[in-house]
Amino acid sequence: MPDPDLDVDEENLKPLHGSAAAAVLLMLFNEDEAAEILSRLEPDEVRQLGYAMYDVADVEIDEVNQALDQFVSKARRRTTIGYGATRHIRGAMHKALGPERADNILARITPPTRTTKLAMLKWMEAGEIAAIIESEHPQVMAIVLAHLEPRAAADVLSMLPLECQEDVIYRVATLGPVSADALDDLEAMLSSGTPMQKKGATSQRGGTSEAAAIMNNVRKDMEQRIMKALTKRDKIISQTIEEEMFIFDNLIELDDKNMGALLRGVDTELLVVALKGANEMLKAKMLGCMSQRAAQSIVDEMEERGPMRLADVVDAQKKVVAEARRLAEQGTIMLGAGGDDFV
Repeated sequence: MPDPDLDVDEENLKPLHGSAAAAVLLMLFNEDEAAEILSRLEPDEVRQLGYAMYDVADVEIDEVNQALDQFVSKARRRTTIGYGATRHIRGAMHKALGPERADNILARITPPTRTTKLAMLKWMEAGEIAAIIESEHPQVMAIVLAHLEPRAAADVLSMLPLECQEDVIYRVATLGPVSADALDDLEAMLSSGTPMQKKGATSQRGGTSEAAAIMNNVRKDMEQRIMKALTKRDKIISQTIEEEMFIFDNLIELDDKNMGALLRGVDTELLVVALKGANEMLKAKMLGCMSQRAAQSIVDEMEERGPMRLADVVDAQKKVVAEARRLAEQGTIMLGAGGDDFV
């Protein structure tokens, strides 16, 4: 007689997907094999997978089989071209060009794989990073922030001395190429406190886009203070950062009233082109703030036009954002989430 505790209601079993299925597969490996896989993942992926591993600790045997079936199915759809690609490319180049010429070319075309102490910063807490660099030169702070994700960089920036925050953002915005030797010096400084020396430039980091991404993640009062100081220091840099802080996709943050006011000020012809490259959520929100007739007219026009040049779409979106800024300056609409003005 079958043990009722071992009976499985297969019809009620829900297939495992995403991180749950990955967690099941990972738990089938021994510790060393699992550690090898985890070492190749990003911090957020490790955390997500860790949570999932606890959630599937009591998984049914049929669910394990489902996860294995998913893995086998996906593996069959992949080619083997990517496996051992580096070794294959290097071997072919050496045979075709000779070792010396091949190595010269490979040095220029091989994607960077260098794992540095800077790359390890993303595993650290913001407070730890701030404590390491708070007494360093603002240029060093800028380079470190430029190597972090925008949200993490914003958290670190908020913990740095108030008097240097604007200077650090300015340096991120104007940061030129940084040499591999300079990065080595920076790693040594992070480890031992040895001052960093300037060297030749080879690796690009920072820029106004990166500065804007960091500023998009700081508190509103901090943003206003830093942007005000930046405007006094360099109006062009400040304006460029400000423009990149608010882009077309950010218009989804507008409430229906402000969105409606904006759309009334935008020419229909321009809107047709701008919406062609919009994400579906923003497109739906914009069309939803129009009359049904006007929305249908725009949809029909977009379909009739077919593919559009990306440059034309980007230009149209910039013009819509420019109109939004103009209306905001007049006080007609408010930009920013939660009713906050965009400064």
